[in-house]
Amino acid sequence: MSDHASRLAAATPRCVLAPPSRAAFLKVEVHADALALAQAAADHIAEKAEQAIAQRGQFLLALSGGQTPQAMLRALAQAPIDWRRVHLLQVDERIAPLGSVARNLTQLEESLLAHVRIPAAQVHPLPVDAADPLAAMAGYEALLRQLAGEPPLLDLVQLGLGSDGHTASLLPGDPALAVTERELALSTRYQGWRRMTLTLPLLDRARQVLWLVSGADKAAVLARFVAGDAALPACRVSRESALLLCDAAAAARLMLSPLPATPLASLLR
Repeated sequence: MSDHASRLAAATPRCVLAPPSRAAFLKVEVHADALALAQAAADHIAEKAEQAIAQRGQFLLALSGGQTPQAMLRALAQAPIDWRRVHLLQVDERIAPLGSVARNLTQLEESLLAHVRIPAAQVHPLPVDAADPLAAMAGYEALLRQLAGEPPLLDLVQLGLGSDGHTASLLPGDPALAVTERELALSTRYQGWRRMTLTLPLLDRARQVLWLVSGADKAAVLARFVAGDAALPACRVSRESALLLCDAAAAARLMLSPLPATPLASLLR
């Protein structure tokens, strides 16, 4: 094996971990850097889209905002996906004016929607512009049931991990964490904004939860997340159908165990 291949294999192992909460194992893939991570995430989503469309005729995808997914969204715009069969939803959104840079939708439009041929009627922004958010949330929940059954079952939910351990807009100590009878909830004010978010029961039912974590600033919280630290809201999401993709910088504090008999070719990204 060449020195380059050796470094790649060391930097991008496919691993399993044994956290103490919610499931026996969490599958993890570590990629060399943020760009490799973004491409791996886009490739994975494209693969799941192809499978869902072949099996059920549509792909129900919920995407998060934040800095980490931006490169992934750009890579996803180039992926071989039949966007005519995709329904795109948001995991969470700030209650900010339409077009604001604070809105996840603004990022989604610029990095993905402007570059793919998805029917406008199949893009489903969270209704944060509504004069009556509670009534609008009920309408969105009805849409989820129409698209995804009763109770709603999404094909893939992409989540991130905040430095404080939050995911979606499920924040430490926030009452939204306790919502179990609804698909949506409103958060308290956080970093200047209230937010609308999918709730834990809907996240837990997803056919797959795809975690995307990047950067050295996430190394400490990612180690706590992988260890199953119950103080972190992110650790309350089921791991039964979860895959964690991260870059080497974020994985710096992880103790990883390789999958047995994993072919070298599957380790190289």
